[in-house]
Amino acid sequence: METLVALFVISLSVLVMQGMTRIISQELDSIRKSDDREWQNFCNLLRRDFEGAKLDNVQDNFLYLMTANGVRRYGVKAGSDDFRKTNAGGQGYHPLIFGISSSVISAQQNIVAIRLIFRKGDERLFIYAFSSAK
Repeated sequence: METLVALFVISLSVLVMQGMTRIISQELDSIRKSDDREWQNFCNLLRRDFEGAKLDNVQDNFLYLMTANGVRRYGVKAGSDDFRKTNAGGQGYHPLIFGISSSVISAQQNIVAIRLIFRKGDERLFIYAFSSAK
């Protein structure tokens, strides 16, 4: 009788562990999909902003664009964890994506590359070709 009770307890424990493993796996999948959705939203925002703009320059790891509303600056401000859009002087605050540990912005002719390194360790690259440089 004791052996049957022990087997019953062990089988219940295995079932609970299996259920917990399934729940953890589903949570990790949802987190991964959430990060992908954030990145896609970020890319869509940048494409929409960059569409009517002209590349001004890249200086001090910031991207400067000439828009109909004036010069806009994109980049990660020292001490912050977000990639943001501001005016040319760095005033204003429009965060585009959070959780950034560092960024590298480079431009060759009319092609801009923005490499973002996230606090979680992920690294993403956004490349955009402007219709005409400066």
